[in-house]
Amino acid sequence: MSTAFNILAVLFMVAVLIVLGRGLINMMRGGSGNTSNKLMQARVVLQFIALVFIMLALYFSGR
Repeated sequence: MSTAFNILAVLFMVAVLIVLGRGLINMMRGGSGNTSNKLMQARVVLQFIALVFIMLALYFSGR
């Protein structure tokens, strides 16, 4: 069970990196501030989900 949570945690961490990169590229190119804001909001949500899966993986690996 903890293996599944480990895999999901890694996938969400990769998703965080992708969204962060897209947001930074958008800001460097002088893109829409609204788009940057939406991407950074998505990053925060993905970070929370990744943290939840990391905590679940730790919980189930300790048993």
